[in-house]
Amino acid sequence: MSQQEFETLIVQDHNPVLRVILNRPKLANAMNLVMVNELMAVMEKVEQENYRVLIISGGNGNFCAGGDIKDMQSAGADKKALIELNRAFGHMITKANHLPCAVICALEGAVLGGGFGLACVSDLAIAVEKTQFGLPETSLGIIPAQIAPFVVQRIGLTQTRRLALFGNRIKAQEALNLGLIHQVVENNDQLEDSVMQAIKLALKCAPQASQTTKALIHNVGEQDLDSLLDQAANNFADAVMGEGREGGAAFMQKRSPAWADVALVSEHAIKEKTS
Repeated sequence: MSQQEFETLIVQDHNPVLRVILNRPKLANAMNLVMVNELMAVMEKVEQENYRVLIISGGNGNFCAGGDIKDMQSAGADKKALIELNRAFGHMITKANHLPCAVICALEGAVLGGGFGLACVSDLAIAVEKTQFGLPETSLGIIPAQIAPFVVQRIGLTQTRRLALFGNRIKAQEALNLGLIHQVVENNDQLEDSVMQAIKLALKCAPQASQTTKALIHNVGEQDLDSLLDQAANNFADAVMGEGREGGAAFMQKRSPAWADVALVSEHAIKEKTS
């Protein structure tokens, strides 16, 4: 997968870390069908090649201003095309939600509509303090069709109703208070520093243990509790017999586990390629 393959994304490969920069700067990185399909292709690569961390950010001062209105209008009265366009985004955000790796969203500028939805499925969302968040769909005569379930899961029914039915914008501090994001920073330099720190922490955690833990968390409320805990006990035993042996030995020997060495290598590579 080379950069030439992408029309709407900049992809920086620092295996086991992959960074995707949404790149439609003249439209505040609004998502069209091309971007959705390209994001799907990137996420499939992440799954197939066992990347540990996926970073999603936006270029030119914005994360994502939502769906491309021009794309929607061009479908006109073709209901089937509109359904397919909308569901394509739904498939993409569902895949993002269930990726086995750690997903970090680095947020600035506009985080609206579909961009808001992407933030809601991240494992870690960090925002510059002046970032603006919102669900403006109803003010445009449309609905947040594919993202609404993920927003409700993230910030709850009451706050989702307020944001979706009034279309108001909120700043990063309020987004933090709502649980939409996890950290607020003052500027872009601090944003990059925080992303680097998060990468180091993610890579110090065991790969399979992290994947299994994320899957377990996703199954809470989706699976009968007894069967979920039975499966969790089985997964726990596998973990102790697998990565847990190295983790336990490293703990007792007061050293870093073998998988953590990649954190230092990746930090050096990322800083070198992005400087």
